[in-house]
Amino acid sequence: MIQILIVDDHDLVREGIRALLEQDPSFQVVGETGDGQEAVRLATRLKPNVVLMDVNLPGGMGGLEATETIVADCPEVKVIILTQYENREYIKRAIRIGARGYLLKRSVSAQLKEAIRAVARGERYLHPLAAGELVDLVTSGRSLDEDDYERLTLREKQVFKLLAEGKTSREISKYLTISLKTAMTHRTNIMAKLNVHSRTELVRYAIRKAIIPMEGP
Repeated sequence: MIQILIVDDHDLVREGIRALLEQDPSFQVVGETGDGQEAVRLATRLKPNVVLMDVNLPGGMGGLEATETIVADCPEVKVIILTQYENREYIKRAIRIGARGYLLKRSVSAQLKEAIRAVARGERYLHPLAAGELVDLVTSGRSLDEDDYERLTLREKQVFKLLAEGKTSREISKYLTISLKTAMTHRTNIMAKLNVHSRTELVRYAIRKAIIPMEGP
């Protein structure tokens, strides 16, 4: 039986996925959440075979940040990105950080089940858009690491996302349980590494790199 953790910030989406999967006796949904940090905690505690991870989650740890942490801390847990976004930046980052699958929410149920089984076997399952992006990267000779954003530490990525969502340094310090001085230091380091000089530039960078969606926050 394949054990699955569902991560999506919409209750109805989680309920729909759970209902779909639980029709098949070879799947067992062992947990669900709409929060990135909770997703990491559940993955660490439950050790599911597969995590279905949405990209756009609220707070400092989005779906890709949570995926990066899970891949690093629990390599036996395989992550499939399940999202509505076809953005090439999301696809590149998902491949770069070690997601084993990338699937669009509009995919039919048979594709979702096939993806889960393939990833649980240790294979990859990529939507044609994601597969095409990987081929482009390989054939162009570009490195998956050629990205200023990847120079940020995981904590800096969390702070960066919160800054892009409009949070102040004081709000970030409370959310991440760090000192105000540490939050401000992270902000300074982030802006230097990314060569941005204002919050407006930072937000534009975040939208361009698909750290936050075009329509928000």
